[in-house]
Amino acid sequence: MILCTIGCGAHAESSHGPAQARYAASHPGTVLAGCCDVDGARAERFRQQYRFARAYTDALAMVDAERPDAVALVVPDSVTAELAERLLARGVPLLIEKPPGRTVEELDRLVAAAERGSRTVPHQVAFNRRFVPLVEEARRRLAAIGPSSAIQHVHYEMTRIDRRDPDFSTTAIHGLDAVRFLAAADYAEARFHYQPLPGLGPGVANIFVDASMTSGATAHLAFCPAAGAVVERATVHAGAHTLFLRIPMWGGFDSPGRLEHLESGRTLGVLGGDAVGADAEPFVLGGFYGEYEAFLGALAAGRAPSPSLRESRPSVHIAECVRRRDKEFHA
Repeated sequence: MILCTIGCGAHAESSHGPAQARYAASHPGTVLAGCCDVDGARAERFRQQYRFARAYTDALAMVDAERPDAVALVVPDSVTAELAERLLARGVPLLIEKPPGRTVEELDRLVAAAERGSRTVPHQVAFNRRFVPLVEEARRRLAAIGPSSAIQHVHYEMTRIDRRDPDFSTTAIHGLDAVRFLAAADYAEARFHYQPLPGLGPGVANIFVDASMTSGATAHLAFCPAAGAVVERATVHAGAHTLFLRIPMWGGFDSPGRLEHLESGRTLGVLGGDAVGADAEPFVLGGFYGEYEAFLGALAAGRAPSPSLRESRPSVHIAECVRRRDKEFHA
């Protein structure tokens, strides 16, 4: 398996690089062939740190030279869709960082590029919360309880410290997608409330979403980008069952994370994140290693990776509503 990566910035350095190096070390035959960044010095530092064979500043030149079996695309969202479309048109299997498109229109162009011809180009969108070991365990327990119709309500909370992004939707999309994953259902309709924080800069706001899912469940999501802690938490109510989930992101307040499962007031299980994952490294606890195992494992087995661009469309759609500051969403 020949692997290349495009984008060697802070996110790649903290999460993707360690996951790629771990995967190569534990899967003989995996070759870290090339890493690419428009900043040549940054690409070279990344190459040395994670033991890639060669560093490049031209992504397409790297792909032509290395002929990789898979490429990870970890670039700013402003250029993700354009570059992904060009790579998919060349038939390059891609792991695409979120958001794969900032709009549904951009995403649909990627779907068309991936599905052009008789065979879909293998690809996976990097919604890493789906691969957080504790989130995977919560989804297994919910599936054992019953169908998605058994889930009554999902509450999801995401907070950050001093994030002054005028467009927080590119991060909030993780929570929006995680609710879909936990509920095993898509958004049917949603109402949005925005609390501007003008003292922190233009566009900075707390974001609140009240939604109904196609399964009949309801959901409430709260995004507070300038709070006092880095936290992601979910609570899921399913009949007599309640799951409390503390998701360990970026070595935040709740690391290494915790899952508590109660039924009718009785505790069925309490799990720490380090008890479920392979180890307590943040890139493992946060799902980054898991998404590489899923993506590269699917390629090796000849399976279609998941979530695909098509599967990601509802998450992109509702995140686009947040970006536009819409008041309502109806599927």
